[in-house]
Amino acid sequence: MVDRTSGVPAFRQVAADLREKIISGQFAPGAKLPSEHDLVQAYGVSRPTVREAVDVLRSEGLITSEHGRGVFVRPPASIRRLARSRLSRDARERNRGAFLADAAIRGFTPSMSVKVRFESADARVAGHLAIAEGTEVTVRDRVMRADGLVVQLAVSRLRRELTRGTAIEDIDTGSGGTYARLEEAGHAIGSFAEHVGARMPAPAEATQLQLAGGVPVITVTRVAYADDGTPLEMNDMVLAADRYELSYEWPAG
Repeated sequence: MVDRTSGVPAFRQVAADLREKIISGQFAPGAKLPSEHDLVQAYGVSRPTVREAVDVLRSEGLITSEHGRGVFVRPPASIRRLARSRLSRDARERNRGAFLADAAIRGFTPSMSVKVRFESADARVAGHLAIAEGTEVTVRDRVMRADGLVVQLAVSRLRRELTRGTAIEDIDTGSGGTYARLEEAGHAIGSFAEHVGARMPAPAEATQLQLAGGVPVITVTRVAYADDGTPLEMNDMVLAADRYELSYEWPAG
């Protein structure tokens, strides 16, 4: 029952109680919430109040609605992105591309669709790649799936002078991917830098990732550098926040 003397709107009290039950595991991931009728009876509130409470939880990405079936607790992140060794030279030599390895570790069947195009670098790209605006860059646009579900969008950009005549400009880059082809061309990779953020998705991203309302995306911009510090590749990634867990580990010393 709600406390009508607290000054807190009834729908927020209902949402807070349901949220606590979800977080504590009383309503487990994938579990169906009680029906609207049952919630009205349990909390002693009106149907509109219950609907407002459910809308709050939906906007927070905690629940999802399935037409004709009901409201369900959204499962937690299912793909773990372990940063420790996913980009190592050893992993590339074993053809364990970063996304392929991430998905395979959790038992998913990974797949990817790729488009290649060429464009002029804008100010942001030019800044990350240390080139002049307008310089021609090669763009590799990928849609990544786990068991057929889109979980990540990734767009890599490289100076065209580095990719011309290599398999980087092909749909299939071959074993080891883009980084292996760069090193074959004499551009040894010395380090990576990743910049991580979060935001609400653009409409096109929400459609591609099939995101429910209120679910944010994780953004990662990675820059690969040569041994001498020259930027080789800029990769913009958009990950569905309800399907990914980012893990970073490093030695204390």
